[in-house]
Amino acid sequence: MKPEFKIKPFKAFSPAEIYQVLQLRSEVFVVEQNCVYQDIDGKDDKALHLLGMYDGVLVAYARLFAPGDYFENASIGRVIVKPGFRDKKWGHDLMKKAIAGISEHYGESKITISAQLYLKKFYESHGFVATSEVYLEDDIPHIEMKRG
Repeated sequence: MKPEFKIKPFKAFSPAEIYQVLQLRSEVFVVEQNCVYQDIDGKDDKALHLLGMYDGVLVAYARLFAPGDYFENASIGRVIVKPGFRDKKWGHDLMKKAIAGISEHYGESKITISAQLYLKKFYESHGFVATSEVYLEDDIPHIEMKRG
């Protein structure tokens, strides 16, 4: 079994969906990565949200942005697979759906991301190439990567 993926705008979220998304983002980006930062950044209403549900649990998530909303190109961010499910390699399914979602909803193939450095090879496996030197974002090494 794999997660069921759906893409929706922020305004179409139910309160329970918003809660699950913010809980997962906090669990990973704040607690697991021990990084105090403002996850609720005012950009959720601009993004499309890719949710991967498995047995009623949000197990995979990403934000999709149109060109100009985050970078000059379309963008994918807040890429997460819930701890405890990472051994299933659902991150690859999530990225395939995110890339397809950018194409389907924005008609774009050029995508720019700000990737955590340790995931460089993961993103390279999805056609991204490094386009910057390493930089710190919230004290975590990142690298800009582009596809298309």
